[in-house]
Amino acid sequence: MAKALLTIAIFFAISFVFSMLGMGGSQLYIPILYWFGMNFKHEAIPLGLLLNILTSSSAAYTYYKNGLVKVRLALPFALTMVVFAPIGAYLDFKVNTAYVILVFAIFTLASAALVASGYKPQKKVESRKAELILGITAGSILGIIVGFAGRGGGAMVVPILLMSGLEPKNAAATSSFIVTIAAISGLLGHLPKAHFDPVITLGCAVAVIAGSQIGSRLMAEKMKPKSVKYVFALVLTAVGIILLRDAIHLLRG
Repeated sequence: MAKALLTIAIFFAISFVFSMLGMGGSQLYIPILYWFGMNFKHEAIPLGLLLNILTSSSAAYTYYKNGLVKVRLALPFALTMVVFAPIGAYLDFKVNTAYVILVFAIFTLASAALVASGYKPQKKVESRKAELILGITAGSILGIIVGFAGRGGGAMVVPILLMSGLEPKNAAATSSFIVTIAAISGLLGHLPKAHFDPVITLGCAVAVIAGSQIGSRLMAEKMKPKSVKYVFALVLTAVGIILLRDAIHLLRG
């Protein structure tokens, strides 16, 4: 009972923070569920993906109501990720997965540094054509990488959107939309052999929905641009360090 309550409290905090960045949090949900005793493949991964969907979709709803989601960019980005992820999983790349995760980590840390420095690209992606090109190009490449590496792409979506010129609030909002669709696709592949404990699932679901609602509303309605910049820089740095640790662990293994 104490372990379940601790898990719920931790997941509330994760969803609160990650919803502000438009990320689902599965990169933390899944290992925590595994550390707390769940079967990795049949319990931790499906529940982690489900909580990822609830976190990002709850946040996406809040952001959409506040007019922050760039739908013209989000739809082609998300749909091409869904289409190309199975291709990445099918192709037999002669590349160590650890190096792909290392690229994720470096990219995320670089994005955190750019946000902290106040970087603004000289030319922003604003026209319908530019948004479509970015969505299809980035979505297809990231979909292949995510499918090959077996990792969620949320940690890469936000940096790509930031580097394309979106303001942090719009990047978080648009990412939450993209991540939701991509995560639904990922969960469907795990459902046939998934096992959900109804009590833990319900408790965690309520916790992440509550946390993401509070976090996304705080981001959309209350936070000033300067505060947003610091939150992005701190959390992206933390995610980058986690990915770097995972890559080093795989290389040593």
